Order: sequence, then C-alpha cells, then structure tokens
Amino acid sequence: MCSAQTNLKSKAEYTLVDDNGIIIEKFDSTVTDENKFTRNNLIFREGVSFHYKFEHLDKDNQRNFFTYMDSLSYWHFVPETEVDNNTIQKVIISVKKGLQGFDKHIPDYSQTIIGYSYPTQNNYMGSISSASGVIENEANVWMHPPRDLYFEILELNPFPFIKAPYEIGTKWQWSLKIGDHWADGRWKLWSGTIENKYDYEITDLKDIETPFGKLECFVIDGSANSRIGDTHLRAYFNETYGFVRLEYTNIDGSKTNLLLDQFIDLYNGR
Repeated sequence: MCSAQTNLKSKAEYTLVDDNGIIIEKFDSTVTDENKFTRNNLIFREGVSFHYKFEHLDKDNQRNFFTYMDSLSYWHFVPETEVDNNTIQKVIISVKKGLQGFDKHIPDYSQTIIGYSYPTQNNYMGSISSASGVIENEANVWMHPPRDLYFEILELNPFPFIKAPYEIGTKWQWSLKIGDHWADGRWKLWSGTIENKYDYEITDLKDIETPFGKLECFVIDGSANSRIGDTHLRAYFNETYGFVRLEYTNIDGSKTNLLLDQFIDLYNGR
C-alpha cells in the first residue's frame, strides 16, 4: 500500500480514505482504542477463525500438499498418494485482538490483525505461524492471503478483494510492488522488483454448496500482470462468512484452491 491517499467521506469516528485503490479507515488521533479497526467488522471479528482446506494442482493436474522441517525455507510437495500425519492440508486464519504491536513499527497501521497457522494431519500446529492484516469496512474487504512456506506462491496472485457496490459489473484496480525475495525456483525466479497491476470485476452472483449449506456468493475475477507473467484469482465472497472459496491460477500455470471448511466464532457459539 502506498502513501497516495484521497479522502472519500466521514463516519462518526473515522474518515474513509483511498490508499492506492484500497479504502482504509483513518481515525482522529484522539481515538486510541487498539480494536478500532476491528470493532465494527461484520466478518473479521475478534475471536473468529476461518479454517480452509487447500490443494495444489500441478501443471499435469496432479494434486499435491506439502510438509516442512522446522525451517521457513525447507519444505517440499507431498503427492496425494503419499500424505501422512505430517502433511499440511489446511490453513487457519484467526482474527486477533488489537494491533499486536504492528503500530509500533508502522505508526499509521490501519488493518485488523489476522494470524496464520498450518496444522498437520494429526493437528500438530508446528513452529510456523505469522500475522498480517485484513481491511473490512463499508467500502471494501481486502485480505492478505497466507504467504508462509508453500503459500509464498500466492504473493504473485491477486489478493482476495471485493469493493462496493456489491453488484455484478463493479470493476476496480490496484497495484503492488513485489521484491525478488518472493522468488522461488519451484515456480518463478526473477531479479529486482516487479509491479503487479490488478484488475478486478464482480462477474456473477450465485448459490454455491459449502460445508455451511448453500450460500449466496459474489464471484470476483481478478487478474494480475507484471513483466514476469500473469496470474488469476476467482474468489467467492459471502457477506456472512467472507471468502468461502479461492481459486488461484499461479505464475507457473499450477493452481491453488482454498475452501472454507470451518468457521469458528469464540464469542457467539459458532
């Protein structure tokens, strides 16, 4: 997110600001509540966690998962036929309380904090976890995807994003600079910084079958283009559960699919 900002309108406590295509909330300096970016959220509320099943489909359409040693860099694909108790097939995204110290490093940080964890088949959580942010307000919902280990591949794809008005035909754009520390020979190597330019459109409104029953979802098609190639995301967004399905086409032609499998709300008994 860059510093070019445009004021849109004011609410009782905050102003909506266009930050390079993403609409964020700017509060008066007298508002010191660390939960200010979370307390009016309808989806990404404190105590909520989203449990996604995932799969990686290689260019031959073979299903893979992954496993890792206790290292951020040493991981490898696991074919479907070789899955064991140490295989990771899920990612959990949990909404955290407050700003978790992010504002100490980025004074104007304006996102709800979410954590990422990666349980194995035997529910061992391992040593790999991380935190980043999501933005939810009346103008848009924008989320950092998981980007640890295998999921670093998603840095090159459109991020999950929906913008008001929530109706078929709504279009918007965004851009992001990405350094070569995200490069990996398993999908793409490059030198220097690239700039992904994203185009999004709400293309459909449809009912889809989910573990929570049939849900009405907006279908968002997003594309990303840079000097190293193109990627794509088809996202299914429900106004209660958020992004219930994410279908990525990666930089190397492989696919990553995430399906919301569990929705846990610690404070509302779900």
